[in-house]
Amino acid sequence: MPQNKDLKHLVRARMKKTGEAYTTARAQLLKTPRGKTASKTVLAAAKKVDYAALAGTSDATIKAKTGCTWERWVRALDYHGAKEMSHRDIAELVSEKYKIAPWWSQSVTVGYERIKGLRARGQRRDGTYEATKSRTFDVPVTTLFEAWADASVRRRWLDGESVKVRTATAPKSMRLGWSDGSIIAVGFQAKGKSKSSVAVQHSKLADRETADRLKQYWSGRLDTLGELLPEPHSRRRTT
Repeated sequence: MPQNKDLKHLVRARMKKTGEAYTTARAQLLKTPRGKTASKTVLAAAKKVDYAALAGTSDATIKAKTGCTWERWVRALDYHGAKEMSHRDIAELVSEKYKIAPWWSQSVTVGYERIKGLRARGQRRDGTYEATKSRTFDVPVTTLFEAWADASVRRRWLDGESVKVRTATAPKSMRLGWSDGSIIAVGFQAKGKSKSSVAVQHSKLADRETADRLKQYWSGRLDTLGELLPEPHSRRRTT
């Protein structure tokens, strides 16, 4: 505990001096300058860094889905110089070298970027923000997909909001254009014959406040969608 407090004091002092965000200041402090040795306080505190809290996904979950804890992922990706890579390149490395499914390759990549101070929670590498929401319903994936693809049905649960379908691959994915120029990527996944989930990623948002507002918006819209779907319907899990 004292070591964690020491690190926090050092991070806050750097934030005050440089104006950096907490995660960026912490990441910079944990670097070992070339030709020098980092202070014992910082090195000791580094061993206690809570990777799971920074990444936003528990060690138990990431290990169950990928076979590795966050500490092992950080060590492996650091070895390959991932901190200097683009988001796409890191995701491809995780997917191709370690044979991780696309969804969890993205989760590992985003978690690693957060741990390394390359992005804040809800923020993308380009500085914009995103809002995400997912929901599981007791309907086949084709039924769920059609509720998004059919413009007349979509307008009902979107409360009249106008969107433009840019691309769609039934019943797997869809890409929508929002009226303000932001983008909505939607993924669909079958969970057996009569259950399916949808994951919404609303990106290209200007700030965290907009992202928070749209996360609440999508939560309400998915509630309404569930009311319009054929019985039985249920919202088993929300993230």
